[in-house]
Amino acid sequence: MKRNLCFGHLRLNMRTYLVLSIVTTALGLGQANAQSPAYPNKAVKVIIPGGAGSGPDTLTRVLTNKLADLWGQAVVTENVVGAGGNIGHERGAKSPADGYTLLLGMIGPMAINPSLQEGKLGFDPAKDLMPISMVSRYPNILAVHPSIPARNIQELLAYARSNPGKLRYGTPGSGTTPQLSAVMFSLMANVKMLEVPYKSSAQMTTDVIAGHIDLMFLNPAAVLPHVKAGALRAIAITSPTRQPYVPDLPTVTESGVPGFEVSSWYGLFAPAGTPASVIAKVNADLHKIMAQPEVREQFISRGDEPFAGTPEQAANYLKSEIAKWNKVIKSASIKAE
Repeated sequence: MKRNLCFGHLRLNMRTYLVLSIVTTALGLGQANAQSPAYPNKAVKVIIPGGAGSGPDTLTRVLTNKLADLWGQAVVTENVVGAGGNIGHERGAKSPADGYTLLLGMIGPMAINPSLQEGKLGFDPAKDLMPISMVSRYPNILAVHPSIPARNIQELLAYARSNPGKLRYGTPGSGTTPQLSAVMFSLMANVKMLEVPYKSSAQMTTDVIAGHIDLMFLNPAAVLPHVKAGALRAIAITSPTRQPYVPDLPTVTESGVPGFEVSSWYGLFAPAGTPASVIAKVNADLHKIMAQPEVREQFISRGDEPFAGTPEQAANYLKSEIAKWNKVIKSASIKAE
């Protein structure tokens, strides 16, 4: 039996109705696609949780300038300071999930503060932000005053065990990677050392050079000039592998503390709910930029190791970092200042 549909005075058989429906749907999809230009079709903002001229600021501007050239759109930055980076991260997490606000994520607010400031953050790094890619990482260098009779990790451990609690290490604040490096080193190497807190890394460095304290963990840019001048002795680097700017400096892991690795890092994130197509687009273009020799050279000259990967790799790395620092913070009963 032939079935007809009646719309007012118009009668359609079922086959004609289906054909018209398909055509109408196709036209509708075409119009929708025409109304959705390729991303990005306007300015993109990147939130930097640090002040103008800071390390994260200068690094981000290398990337945003290149992205602007690649996209043919303005890529602007917004410096948001305060609460050790927490305010900037919260703003990024609570921004519209449309791909036009991105965030430079940092180790402190993303991986350390969830345990150090448990329940006090205004965002959840694992739920409120989507990883696009890691960007770079940089280690600390374990440096001692030249009076300390140790030129490698094994000699330092022997000295520490012969003088339990007498080695004094400086820290520039609770929850900083210099402090956590020293704490994790003590835990993993099973040695006792005395922590001496400072208000800044500059004060800490001055006191190590003067011999008021014995050692510190600090980033290469701050340590290496003093090592070259003979004011400090570099013992080891906390990266998983040796670094090209100090190829003769061994890692802590290869020196006798297996599995020890501490790196500060930066990654690019978007608010949760950002379309997967946008995440994939930004990730792919970021890889194009970071493959450029001049960009890699700029990173390495700063002491940064280029560290881009897939969104999945970034998510797994963040998860492992949160777990690692939670264990250290809880084991050492570290409290926020």
